[in-house]
Amino acid sequence: MREIVLINITGVDRPGLTAAITGVLAQGGVNILDIGQAVIHDTLSFGILVEIPDSEQGKAVLKDILFKGYELDQQVRFTPVSEADYQQWVGNQGKKRHIVTLLTRKVTAGQLQAVSSITAKYGLNIDHIDRLSGRMALDTPADQGKGCIEFSVRGEAADPQALRAEFLSVAQELNVDIAFQEDSLFRRNRRLAVFDMDSTLIEAEVIDELAKAAGVGDRVSEITERAMAGELDFRASFKERLALLKGLDVSVLDSIGASLRLTEGAETLFAELKRLGYKTAILSGGFTYFAKQLQAKLGIDYVFANELEVIDGKCTGVAIEPIVDAQRKADLLKELAHKEGLRLEQTIAVGDGANDLPMLAIAGLGVAFRAKPLVKQSAKQAISTLGLDGVLYLLGFRDRDGQA
Repeated sequence: MREIVLINITGVDRPGLTAAITGVLAQGGVNILDIGQAVIHDTLSFGILVEIPDSEQGKAVLKDILFKGYELDQQVRFTPVSEADYQQWVGNQGKKRHIVTLLTRKVTAGQLQAVSSITAKYGLNIDHIDRLSGRMALDTPADQGKGCIEFSVRGEAADPQALRAEFLSVAQELNVDIAFQEDSLFRRNRRLAVFDMDSTLIEAEVIDELAKAAGVGDRVSEITERAMAGELDFRASFKERLALLKGLDVSVLDSIGASLRLTEGAETLFAELKRLGYKTAILSGGFTYFAKQLQAKLGIDYVFANELEVIDGKCTGVAIEPIVDAQRKADLLKELAHKEGLRLEQTIAVGDGANDLPMLAIAGLGVAFRAKPLVKQSAKQAISTLGLDGVLYLLGFRDRDGQA
């Protein structure tokens, strides 16, 4: 009578170990039903589910594995599995899978306990846990660390909205980011990424910098803050702020452009997206003058932003239509996806303000980046602890996959 056995092997990892174990199994005419292997700090954990035939060679295979394990200085454990249990396991395939991604400056046991407890509470079972971030020195400064742990979970969440709300609450409490997304084919096949500019790709709201130069900084900053928080209509507030810039000398744009700083991780993100064959775009309620500078610096494919009207070297206080507002951003995302022959599920959108929410909502992966509370709560995913290159982790990208 055939047997089904789970073989667990643990010990110091060494070259040729897998070949040696499977070589013994091959001699016994064994069928492999499942297999998994992980190495953590040079320690191997190797599991293999086998079907052992009712034959002379099959009867001897477990004894031979035990001897081979002893020879290789490995611990070996056998667990019999009934056919009924195996068939139940087979029947579970096809169940929905999700990816839970923990992003933080430094991974702690408390963070992992919180994530695993919430997944269990909502009826999800963790199948795999992987570290996507690179190895980190013990003395890495607190603000420079990058930690990412990815959980592959199986099942249907009992209450998806409550699950997301609890993840968001814990993330704020522990100063981490927790993303929850379906593990689908589209997650691994995205090809278009679009970005807001101000406070997303650059560490400034350009209109506020222009206002400072015009002597109306406080008035414009207050309007900007309320607009980004969703308290004011973007189009109306944009026109109101722009009107205050009337008469500003266009030469100011050069000095402000030279002073703008890229957001942490922006260069890494765009280098990797380009290497992976992505098309990229800026969809900004800011100004074309500055967006074009970023396009040249980061190798961005498309730019859509607002054009300042200038007459006799002076800003007139109005923008040339059409204005890139919230709805325009969403429309442009659809147009670009269509142009590139992509489904919206294959797109990524990243932004920080309320006027980014429509495009974040329709993108396959919508990420609120260092955003206001309203935007974080409304977006599918949010990143606040790491730089822009944290978006790569949400795609399953490992640091070791990079160019370095």
